[in-house]
Amino acid sequence: MTVDFLEFKAAFTADDTGLVEGKAWDFSSADRVGDVIEPAAFASAVGKSLPMLFAHDQAQVLGTWESVSVDADGLKVKGRLLVDDVARAKEVRALLRAKSVTGLSVGFMTRKAAPRKGGGRTITDLDLMEVSLVAIPAHPGAQISQIKELSMTAETKTVEQLATDLKAANDNILAVTKRLETAETALARPAIIGKAANDNEPSMERKAFESFIRHGAELMPTEERKALVVSDDSKGGYLAPAEFQAEIIKNLVEISPVRQAARVGSTAASSVILPRRTGKPTASWVGETETRPETGSTYGQIEIPVWEMAAWVDVSNQLLEDAAINVEAEVASDLSEEFGRLEGNALLLGDGVKKPNGLMAASGITEVNSGGASSLTGDSLISLMYSLPEFYRKNGVWMMNGTTLASIMKLKETGTGAYVWQPSLQAGMPSTILGRPVIEAVDMPDIAANSNPIAFGDFQRGYRIFDRVAMSILRDPYTQATTGKTRFHARRRVGADVVLAEAIRKMKIAA
Repeated sequence: MTVDFLEFKAAFTADDTGLVEGKAWDFSSADRVGDVIEPAAFASAVGKSLPMLFAHDQAQVLGTWESVSVDADGLKVKGRLLVDDVARAKEVRALLRAKSVTGLSVGFMTRKAAPRKGGGRTITDLDLMEVSLVAIPAHPGAQISQIKELSMTAETKTVEQLATDLKAANDNILAVTKRLETAETALARPAIIGKAANDNEPSMERKAFESFIRHGAELMPTEERKALVVSDDSKGGYLAPAEFQAEIIKNLVEISPVRQAARVGSTAASSVILPRRTGKPTASWVGETETRPETGSTYGQIEIPVWEMAAWVDVSNQLLEDAAINVEAEVASDLSEEFGRLEGNALLLGDGVKKPNGLMAASGITEVNSGGASSLTGDSLISLMYSLPEFYRKNGVWMMNGTTLASIMKLKETGTGAYVWQPSLQAGMPSTILGRPVIEAVDMPDIAANSNPIAFGDFQRGYRIFDRVAMSILRDPYTQATTGKTRFHARRRVGADVVLAEAIRKMKIAA
């Protein structure tokens, strides 16, 4: 398993000539966070030189680790501070003498690890990037073992020798820097970039949301819990990720057919205000010098409140614990079914009280009489269709329930004997009545005295639906704890109303 971040662990000694040696990792015990590194994990670093940093800061390169070896008791390193060429190295040497800096710390990228009982990991493969001098090492056993004092008779290196050492150190630093840049580039690369990527890999938000559904926020890792907060729009619950919301919306379209015909938008407000023309222009013919009359155009506005729907679903804890079950899909299916049922009825028959103003309940829509009591005729359908202005009629759609549609399928045109209803000639296309598509809406009234079983019009222009974008889910493991269930509370907000009554007509059955 490759871990995509640099980790810092470690201890040591130093001298006046800049020579530093010590144990960078102790194999005899775990570090402060419970991690254990096996000796074989450092195999790729043995015999190589590494940059010597201060506190893992790449801007503070102090020298070079010239020797890296693995002994029975730990990872041993030997290196040299460039005290004659790097000012910061002299400062750090003073800190070493004062015992202010006493530890070593290794910086590495984990390649393979397994969790340990009680916490921490057992790391079996890693890529050692650098070793730093630090005040407090991650491993209490990683300490500087020797700081040699400068002898007055010590051999002094020539300028050429120092230049050679400095060039070797710079080459090592450049090599490690390149490796770090390569790692950073890989980490910044998008998760899905082509055929080589896993197109089915879920996003972090989706993984976190499914973990929340199964286990609750209390038992989630910190990084997953942070991923749940994708917006500040809703309080008291966690926002569903984009994939979850998309699945809910898709199911609502299938259950609530009004959405197939009406115009659907979104809002972040508690209501939507639309400008509206309430009077038509009144131009008139005038003479050359006559006073021009004022036109009668008037404008107003219509406000569409956004109402709230709420539901909850109980899921057994055994189901949540079963990794083979897609619990997220099950919860989404239940919530979408209930929201769809409630919304579908309101968008057609809602009275505007704590719910949208329904298409068939809104005032101002012209009714066309059927011409008979508790019955329909082909002529009445023609009258209904052509009562609508041609501008709207060319985009008109029929809406009725299955019982009414069955009655119309039996009607024939006078004279020709052809059926008024015609099946679709192409797969996936709707059937037609008088050449216009039909939408079957289960919540439409049946044919009965004084009812409105059929609507016809340009619903795209006549009826508007606004969704409050965010849907929140609240996980409640306590209410049903005694029955072995977890309750999920959900809420959505939807507003709708007729905005152009002249674009719609309703069939009125005689009393």
